[in-house]
Amino acid sequence: MKTIAIKGDARKDLGKSATKQVRAAGQVPCVLYGAGENLHFSVYESDFSNLVYTPNTYLVRLDIEGKQVIAKLQDIQFHPVSEAIIHADFYALNLDNPVDLKLPIQVVGNSPGVRAGGKLQVKIRKLAVRGLIQNLPDFIEVNIDSLEIGKSVRVRELNVENVELMDTPENSVVSVVVTRAARSAAAGAEEEGEETTEETAEAEA
Repeated sequence: MKTIAIKGDARKDLGKSATKQVRAAGQVPCVLYGAGENLHFSVYESDFSNLVYTPNTYLVRLDIEGKQVIAKLQDIQFHPVSEAIIHADFYALNLDNPVDLKLPIQVVGNSPGVRAGGKLQVKIRKLAVRGLIQNLPDFIEVNIDSLEIGKSVRVRELNVENVELMDTPENSVVSVVVTRAARSAAAGAEEEGEETTEETAEAEA
């Protein structure tokens, strides 16, 4: 799957005063776990834009003063008022060990239920998966070519080669439901049909 390169500066002073200076300089205090000793570093907040503010999921190629590591964004904290990023945790990954991630879904195909007036509802936008880095796709494809009104595509119906889906198998990923307009139109047609039947019966009487 795709990676985003982020360059960090190693931190030696971890006190409150030093942390304030890091943030004042437009950087975010970060910690890398899983690569032996925890590594403290800082990254410019603007470098997070393509990683955080996107529906996609990316791995991260960290370069911390020459030390390069493939990692995933493990946790991120935002300021409660300004919503600025104030801290981030990364976890180093190993090509030989499975990794847990959430991958976005991509809906493909044309639903007969939608063509008949139904509305497509996406219930799960990202699915939890487990697999080796080299086997992880950029997204999980959900085909709706046979999806009728009132039906759903469930997690158990999806198949991603060499990747384990961790969500509950019976969870609905996408569904096609009847819209209010379609329901009202159907009710109106039913009432009109009943009135026509009554009028015909009266005429025959």
